[in-house]
Amino acid sequence: MTISERDIEHIFERLRSGVVPERGLEAFAVGIDKQRTEIHRQLKLAADGEGVFKFLRGGYGCGKTFMSCLAILDAQAQGFATSFVVVSDNDLHFYKFDDVYRKVVQELGTSSCPRGALSDIIDRWIARVEDALIAGGADENSDEFDTLVQQRMEEELASLTGGKAPEDMARVLRTIFILKQKGEIAEASALLSWLSGSENVAASAKKIAGIKGDIVSRDALDYLQGILEIVKAAGYKGLVIVIDEVETILRMRHDSRGKSLNGIRQICDAADRYKGLLWIFTGTPEFYDTKRGVGGLEPLSDRIQFLAPGGFANPRQPQLDLKPFDAKRLKEVALKLREIYPTVNKTVLTTKVTPDFIERLVAKVTAGFKGDVGVVPRQFLRQFVNVLDLAANDEEFDPMIAEGFEATNLTEDEIRIREGRPLFDAEPEDIQGYAVEF
Repeated sequence: MTISERDIEHIFERLRSGVVPERGLEAFAVGIDKQRTEIHRQLKLAADGEGVFKFLRGGYGCGKTFMSCLAILDAQAQGFATSFVVVSDNDLHFYKFDDVYRKVVQELGTSSCPRGALSDIIDRWIARVEDALIAGGADENSDEFDTLVQQRMEEELASLTGGKAPEDMARVLRTIFILKQKGEIAEASALLSWLSGSENVAASAKKIAGIKGDIVSRDALDYLQGILEIVKAAGYKGLVIVIDEVETILRMRHDSRGKSLNGIRQICDAADRYKGLLWIFTGTPEFYDTKRGVGGLEPLSDRIQFLAPGGFANPRQPQLDLKPFDAKRLKEVALKLREIYPTVNKTVLTTKVTPDFIERLVAKVTAGFKGDVGVVPRQFLRQFVNVLDLAANDEEFDPMIAEGFEATNLTEDEIRIREGRPLFDAEPEDIQGYAVEF
């Protein structure tokens, strides 16, 4: 695969901070072919008009965030709009659907607009409405054309949602179109913020659209369906929503925790109503299995139960099991990162950062965690990228010495390289040259 210089720099800059990169993940993804295939199957179902959900299951360090970020990239590459939301016990409660809606819409992204894509999606939808009218014989230069566009927008929204789109949603969309046609961008932006779930929109902006108040919890899922249908009408295959770190719910108070789990159950129960929407939740086994979590809410537990007879887990069941890293997989990731590391002298890098060194670094980093490789990928990769930086930019840096490793079983060539000697001793012929005979 090819990867741009920009994405390569992004990968290493993010790893230096101990954070999962947002782009270029394919370049160092290893050991997840089965799981990725299942995500692609889910995307195919959504593209075919199914409403589906999937729960990623794995302990700390299993790569849940990595896998869900890769799912976002794969979805965008296949023509989906996406949203990536991290659960917080401060500003996201799953029993408040207006909270969920606000976070989902604010984090909307596409391949051309990675974040905050609602305005672009609506513009694309309106452009397709206009094209359809023109193709049907309407005169785009007539005084009535904008009125026809407004009417068609409302008709499409009502038709696509089965009449379930809230009236205020139609009013706001119509007013956004009118304001943009007049060049009143600030007012249109205020209404876009309202449609995104913001509770801080001035009353004067709402008055323009003839609305009052904000989007409330009981209406939020109807608004979400409207957004989903606009996404598809704009030309996208559907919408993928990732809800990362749902185990955060376990830290909530008992009443909030129960209500949030019930909110997830309601989302699952209503999934087939949202054609073309894929929900992906990520959580730890504690979230799924304990009475404090999903195990304590029987209707949800029954719906998404995890089965692994004999240790074999079917990837097509509701919970998709992510395996923890082992030393071999961590070494493979390190070798892939070494391969794409941006440097003018790749030979120097591969000579210094050898497979033997990588194996030793894995063992050293995991030693503090009682040899448990599964919990240290982030720490290891951060340290490994630092080693790559030093090896590439400092001629005197020897990672084996710096990390306190004693090299063993060195070949003659490796000994010469380490001691700074040429690969071959000088002989008289090398100095004098060969005699030329005729």
